[in-house]
Amino acid sequence: MTELIALTKRNVKLYFKDKGRFFSSLITPMILLVLYATFLKKVYDDSFRSALAAAGATVSDSVLNGCVGGQLVSALLAVSCVTVAFCSSLGMIHDKVTGARADLTVTPVKPEILGLSYYISTLISTLIVTYAACAVCFVYLAAVGWYLSVADVFLVLLDVFLLTMFGTALASCVNFFLSTDGQASAVGTVVSAGYGFICGAYMPMSNFPVGLQKFLSLLPGTYGTSLLHNPAMRGVFEKMSDDGFPPEVVDAIRDSVDCNIHFMAGEDAVSMGGMYAILAISTAVFIALYVALNLLMAKKKRKK
Repeated sequence: MTELIALTKRNVKLYFKDKGRFFSSLITPMILLVLYATFLKKVYDDSFRSALAAAGATVSDSVLNGCVGGQLVSALLAVSCVTVAFCSSLGMIHDKVTGARADLTVTPVKPEILGLSYYISTLISTLIVTYAACAVCFVYLAAVGWYLSVADVFLVLLDVFLLTMFGTALASCVNFFLSTDGQASAVGTVVSAGYGFICGAYMPMSNFPVGLQKFLSLLPGTYGTSLLHNPAMRGVFEKMSDDGFPPEVVDAIRDSVDCNIHFMAGEDAVSMGGMYAILAISTAVFIALYVALNLLMAKKKRKK
């Protein structure tokens, strides 16, 4: 335990020592929020208004802004929890480049302890950034339309923590195989560009073809995004019900923004408990895989 704590502290200090890496991680969610609010907000506004008009319903600007704002910030946080983790885990690759990892592996430190120290330090660094992004998102929601209860706020914070654990585990497994800064930059670019689409953050799954919806329902990140959508928008849906919206209309809206996820495009939506279970199990599997990779690498080196 002493070795794990010491190595974790060392990795966190090195991360914050590199000011460029830290501030680039910190500013990424802020840039995304500006882009979302600038370009996607109008698209979502028009989409909601046209859908409500087709259903013969009207909604106030405050409720609409709260609904769109909740969708935007939850999508942003869902993406940031994973993409920032890939940036925060670059310290592991940097140690390979500088030879520091090779020096650490010849010490009595067990390979699983070394691997876990990278994971925990990356998790801590990523959480600092994602929770900072949460604070900015809450300020944005307060400005455009606040419908969150205290319980909703805590659920958002919990979901960010769980999704950051998942993103860190995924990034650790992927970056384990990288050995140069160029490879890390290439992978980070691909993840930043593509993850938002495959997790349903940039565009709701309901807008995709049925075949693609079935495929995306197999990915754990999809459920992480939905978990964030639910508390971020629950208050808005409650307000719609209080304003006289028929239950079927509210449920249709929930489907359209991926608050309800239908596994393999089936009729029944996955329960909230099921979503938490999928995300938790996936995270545990990736962590176990990452530890196993560290053990296998150490075993190969001993054979040499």
